[in-house]
Amino acid sequence: GGDGWAYDIDYGGLDHVLASGRNINILVMDTEVYSNTGGQASKASPRGAVAKFAMGGKPKAKKDLGAMAMTYDDVYVANIAMGANPVQAVKAIKEAEAYDGPALILAYSHCIAHGIDMCKGMQQQQLAVKSGYWPLYRRNPTLEQQLQIDSAPPSIPFADYVKNENRYKILARNNPEQAAELMRLAQEDIKRWWHNRGLLSDLWT
Repeated sequence: GGDGWAYDIDYGGLDHVLASGRNINILVMDTEVYSNTGGQASKASPRGAVAKFAMGGKPKAKKDLGAMAMTYDDVYVANIAMGANPVQAVKAIKEAEAYDGPALILAYSHCIAHGIDMCKGMQQQQLAVKSGYWPLYRRNPTLEQQLQIDSAPPSIPFADYVKNENRYKILARNNPEQAAELMRLAQEDIKRWWHNRGLLSDLWT
């Protein structure tokens, strides 16, 4: 399913399935917006992105569906981006298939609503991972060290990733002060995610 379904309009149903303990595999194609109904903002939309119902830029951070799923100790969870690391993506899918229990995979899915050259979607996925905005990880409850981080800590600023996307550039043109503040907060969101996992130095900027 898509992110509008998983993060938003049927999150209650998704949560019910994950809590059931049943052997079921769920793949979420995360475009970070309600793509099929015209590009409205959803709880998967990132902070600072412009979309219908968020024309001033999404004020809040993206919902961390993976972290929420990991509150259940028996759910396999993975974050993948085929354009950034196809080997990791295939490995996660194979592990989810083999896992005897509920499995959730969140797949970065570039979308025309992002306002990008769709021929360069895979490059955008790489930038999303390099910026630390879309970390690649696998959480397998059967392992002693359950959480495996498969991508390196951020090596480029968040701004280097978003500069190619109209969903961010529109706000920078129309309200540069608001855009700058939301970009600052989005960068802090990324630092917080990596700090919480003990993988980012306080000196990184």
